Amino acid sequence: MTEQTPAADTAATETFTSRRHRITAGGRTLDYTAGAGTVIVRDDEHTPLASVFYTSYVADREEGAAPRPVTFLFNGGPGSASLWLNIGGFGVKRTPTNTPKATPPAPYAWGDNPHTLLTESDLVFIDAPGTGYSRLLGDTAPAQVWGVDQDVDAFAKAITRWLTVTNNWNAPRFLFGESYGTTRAASLVHRLQNQGLDFNGVVLLSTVLNWGESNLGGPREYINLLPSFAATVWYHGRARAEHTELEPFLVEARAFAQGPFAAALLQGDLIPSEVEDEVAARMSALVGLDADYLKKHHFRIGMEQYRYALLADEGRVIGRFDTRFTAEHQYVVGGGSHDPATDDAATAGVNSAHLSTYRAHLVDDIGYTSDLHYRHLHNMPISRAWDWKHKAPGVDAPQLVPDVSLDLSAAVRRNPNLRVFVMGGYYDLATPFFGPEVDVAHLYLAPALRDNIRFTFYESGHMTFVDEDAVVRMKSDLDDFYRDATAR
Repeated sequence: MTEQTPAADTAATETFTSRRHRITAGGRTLDYTAGAGTVIVRDDEHTPLASVFYTSYVADREEGAAPRPVTFLFNGGPGSASLWLNIGGFGVKRTPTNTPKATPPAPYAWGDNPHTLLTESDLVFIDAPGTGYSRLLGDTAPAQVWGVDQDVDAFAKAITRWLTVTNNWNAPRFLFGESYGTTRAASLVHRLQNQGLDFNGVVLLSTVLNWGESNLGGPREYINLLPSFAATVWYHGRARAEHTELEPFLVEARAFAQGPFAAALLQGDLIPSEVEDEVAARMSALVGLDADYLKKHHFRIGMEQYRYALLADEGRVIGRFDTRFTAEHQYVVGGGSHDPATDDAATAGVNSAHLSTYRAHLVDDIGYTSDLHYRHLHNMPISRAWDWKHKAPGVDAPQLVPDVSLDLSAAVRRNPNLRVFVMGGYYDLATPFFGPEVDVAHLYLAPALRDNIRFTFYESGHMTFVDEDAVVRMKSDLDDFYRDATAR
C-alpha cells in the first residue's frame, strides 16, 4: 500500500496514512499506530468495484508474543458510516455527550478514550461502500454492491484484503456490528467461515435478524415493541405498576407480550369483548396509553404512533433511537415523510459532536485528508436502492426480505467455538431489545451450543455506548466476552 492521501478521483489505488500514539486505558499503557486508508474490492474477474475506506488502530506487541485479536467494526443503515462506534464508542478517541439530553454545539470536548477496546483487540472500522469516504468505482452499478448479499460479499472481500495487506491471517478474529450492521455481521460471519476464516466472536449491538417478521406490520413487530414501550413509560414516570425496579417490570412486559398480547393480536376481530377489555387494561398499565385508544387501534401501536402519542398532552415527541430524549412538537407544517435517521431527538443530540470530532481526529491524529465529501449518513439514497433479497443457508429460493438468524445458526453450528454477544438498549424503538431474544430462541441450537450466545441490555438507547454510565458497564462486559472467546 502506498503512503499517500487519496485524490478525489477515487482511482483504484490502495492508500494508507498513519501516525504513532500512546494511550493509557484499563490500567495499561499501549503504544499503537492510528491509520486511515482504503482497500479495493474487486469482482471475480478482478474488476474494481469499490474503494473501501477504514480507520485502524493497531497496538504494538512484544516480539514472540501471541497475535493480538483484530475486530472489524461497522455501523448500519443501510447507509451509515462507522464513525459512531469509533469516536462515540470504542475507538482510541471519544467524544462525551450530554445523553439523554441534547449536546450543545461546538466546541466539543474529546480526547483519549478510557473505554477503548484497543485494550483487548486491534480495531478496524469499515465504512460501507457509498458511505464515509468509501466509493463505487468505474462502471460499478449500485445494484452490484447495495443489497443484503452484495454488501456481505463486499465486506468479506474488504476484510480478506485487509488481512492480506497486513498479514494478520493468524490473529483471533471478531466482528462487531451495530443496527443494520448486526444483520450484516450475522450473514458475514457465515460467509467468511464458509470461505475458510473461522471467527472467535461476533458482537451484535442493537440487533435485527429477522426482517420479514419484525418490520412488515405483522404481529411480531408489535410484540417486539411492547417491552420497549414499557421501558419508555417507566422512564417517563407514566407506568402503573407495583414494581419498584425496572427489570421486574420488563419481565412482566415480556410475559404479557408473548402471552395475552400475542394471543389478542392473532385473534383479531374474533377476540371476546371481555378478553379485549382485560388485555386493553393491562396493556394500558404497561405502555401508558388509554385503554380505549388501544382498543380503537386493535392493540397495533407502531413505533412512530407511540412516539407522538405518549407525551402528546405535553406537546412533546419522544426519540426513536433513544426514548429518553424528547423534542417539542406543538405544530409542524407539512405531513410528509422525513429522513428517519435524522428526524429524531436522539440522533440530533449527538450527531454534530461525533461528526465534528471524528473529522478533526482524522486530520489531527492521523494526518488523513481528502477532497471527497465524508458521507456520515447516506442512508436515504442507499436504502431506496437497497436489494433486500437474501439467499439464506439451507433455503434454495431467495428470501424477499432477510432472516439472517438462519445464517447465524449455521455459523454457530459450523464453528462450535464461535461466541456471540447480543447487546442493546432498553430505550431503543428502532431495534427493540425483545426482538433478538425471540429470534435467538428460534435458532434451534443443540443444548451444548446455546451457551455460546449471551445477552446483556442496558438503560440506554440504540447507540448504547453514548450513555456515560452504560459505556462503563459495556466495556467491562466486552472485556469478559473477549477473554472467554479467546481462551484455550
